[in-house]
Amino acid sequence: MAHHFAHTIPPHLLMWQRVREYAVPPSMIETATARRAAGDWAGACAAARVDADLDLRAVRDRHGTELVTRLRADLRRLAPDLLRWHMPRIVPDGRLRPGLTISLSRYRSGRDTPLQLVVRTPPAWADAGQRMSLALWEKSGTGTPRHHPHPHPDRRFRLDLHRHLWDSRRCGELAWRCGAGLVPPDRPYAPTRPDVPDLPDRSDVHDCSWASERWAAEAELLLRAEGRPDGSFTVRLGARSRAVLELVAPDDSHAPTFRPLREALPPQEAAALPVLPEAAARALPDLELLRAGLIASDRLHPLVATALAMAASAAAGSGPATGRDFRFGDPHRVECRGEIHRIALRDGVLAAIHHDPAQLRREELLVALGGPALPCLRAIDAVHRDPEALPAVRERISHGDIAGALNVVEGLLGPGAVLRDGPLRDELESAAARRIDHGLFRSGLVAVHPAAGAVGGGNSSGSGRAEPGRGPRLDRRTPAAMRLKRSSRARPRTGLA
Repeated sequence: MAHHFAHTIPPHLLMWQRVREYAVPPSMIETATARRAAGDWAGACAAARVDADLDLRAVRDRHGTELVTRLRADLRRLAPDLLRWHMPRIVPDGRLRPGLTISLSRYRSGRDTPLQLVVRTPPAWADAGQRMSLALWEKSGTGTPRHHPHPHPDRRFRLDLHRHLWDSRRCGELAWRCGAGLVPPDRPYAPTRPDVPDLPDRSDVHDCSWASERWAAEAELLLRAEGRPDGSFTVRLGARSRAVLELVAPDDSHAPTFRPLREALPPQEAAALPVLPEAAARALPDLELLRAGLIASDRLHPLVATALAMAASAAAGSGPATGRDFRFGDPHRVECRGEIHRIALRDGVLAAIHHDPAQLRREELLVALGGPALPCLRAIDAVHRDPEALPAVRERISHGDIAGALNVVEGLLGPGAVLRDGPLRDELESAAARRIDHGLFRSGLVAVHPAAGAVGGGNSSGSGRAEPGRGPRLDRRTPAAMRLKRSSRARPRTGLA
């Protein structure tokens, strides 16, 4: 059994525990796997909430049949649910890192124009539904969406060197690529720091585990892909810390190693060096969760669980029951007039089953006239406005699982319930409003956050940019980070220009 102490578990593992529970629900994995097995890659992407911005016929006309054949083969091997499982995320809620363009595969066309199959995430203000999109990116910029904040592939977040994180036929490489066999599975969990001397002692450097034992091998793959047999590379350790390392290979019979550069490089030269991708620099979250006892192996993605079978065998069954699924239909007990009454689902709605319909109609009329309500009716009203399952509903909505959130609501209140004013209704209405923002972003009608425009939603020219001297309007669709900056008195000069 893995050793598990609550006070030693870092916050980022608790975040990944929630992500593994809500971000990729089992229904999505099952549907996407069935459609992928049938050869329907577009249907698998639709099941995993991935929009395919690809026109294979136009790609064939422009780049030839050979490239389209390779592209179609990659699309058929793509497991979009596995890709969503391994996508980079942000703290503290674990949503997809916004505004990213991540390379999945690279191609060479007959025109010597490098092409890349990329996946994009929308900006934070349009991330409702947590949807992603597949596209083909050309270095010349042809077809690049102008409304995306970062349309070019990111050097730090790239998966073309880590096909095992999205390719269904190469996911078996996950165990040795993440170093699952380098650390005994029964070793107590302890966050590891990178094996680089003279690092600044800051929390942003040591707040998570690093796979420094794999850096040399991963750097060798990186430099080979960049056309450099050896040389230097950088590792981003934090917001203000980067390590410049040199790959050292004594001879062909020894494993490569790395060491810090003897002389510091100028900032411009250091910025031009290849960057070790985040997927190679950090430890695999699933492996950390297993060793910390925060998840059981049967709660992992099936492809991940199969690849980590040896590492997960020691932790199987040791993880706590992390499921938060509520037992739909269980009666609620309420103390009413000196007795214990129950409220349960009847005919599709939540009802007080210990009171006859005539008495309930009289009590509802009394409440409408301003009288006190029965404890059973007060309990039903409280469940409609602010149920105990509201945190689970919020988590599912935050990760885009609208169907799962509605299933929780229907299981608690019944399919025929009418929502009343309260936190639950506000949460669902906010999710619906943000879905409209995502649709406007996808169509290219709104390129920036609506709150960044002038008062009234924009200027007279309709360009979506703020007029000089006017600040952004704050509303319920404004991201929490932007609202905090605009409303903070400690930092008065944080307005958007």
